[in-house]
Amino acid sequence: MSKKVTFESLLEAGAHFGHQKRKWNPAMAPYIFEEKKGIHIIDLNKTIAHLDQACAAMKQIAKSGKKVLFVATKKQAKSIITDKVKDLNMPFVTERWSGGMLTNFQTTRKSIRKMSVIDKMKTDGTWDTLNKRERLFKTRQREKLEKNFGSIVDMTRQPAAIFIVDILKEHIALAEAKRLAIPTFAIVDTNSNPRLVDFPIPANDDATKSISIIMDAICDAIREGLDDRKNSKDKADADDEVAAKKEEAVVAEVEAAVVPAPEAATEETEKED
Repeated sequence: MSKKVTFESLLEAGAHFGHQKRKWNPAMAPYIFEEKKGIHIIDLNKTIAHLDQACAAMKQIAKSGKKVLFVATKKQAKSIITDKVKDLNMPFVTERWSGGMLTNFQTTRKSIRKMSVIDKMKTDGTWDTLNKRERLFKTRQREKLEKNFGSIVDMTRQPAAIFIVDILKEHIALAEAKRLAIPTFAIVDTNSNPRLVDFPIPANDDATKSISIIMDAICDAIREGLDDRKNSKDKADADDEVAAKKEEAVVAEVEAAVVPAPEAATEETEKED
């Protein structure tokens, strides 16, 4: 069971600090506790409530075996997303969001396949037939593709959900997800519109500690879902094995009842003689 995020831990991480009053989005009014020295303070009780809802939904998605795409290209969040999500084997984008990454997914997959083609060239001998200029071009092309698409190589289909840090910066990713009716999760600061997100988590999306503590909770929920899925699969395999053994035992009993034992058959033959 994952450790529940507390009010005190969020407070210590600075998750309650919003933006200046003049930068606020009126749609965030329900999540603002007060204004202090021109800065909006987020109601952390509502942060906890929304985070719990998001974690519960994430757990179910992971349990179903589907993928969640994480998007965070801002400097404060890039390393956090990379470190925490990579262990979960979930796709993530921490470099520039390429327009149409979701809405034109087939083209995205073609770009990913180009990396495989270049890698294959190095193993099948084709690479040796290229001149120096062609090798340099292919190498640079491979590096660029790796930078933009390397973290979503295993995403063979559109994700079941998308998690965003800072929906203002990642507005293109959010728009594509909304267009495709993909459920959206996001850390939403006081300068954003939470109504654009299916599962908004009101919190500071600029502070490293704030992002980290929320990502810990989300990743723990996904990890629980993956563990539940694995346990369910193991139990199902065990049940199938037990059922198969029972079936074999029943078949053996039936065969024993129908086919006479060799000794009995021999005795009957001797009596006839």
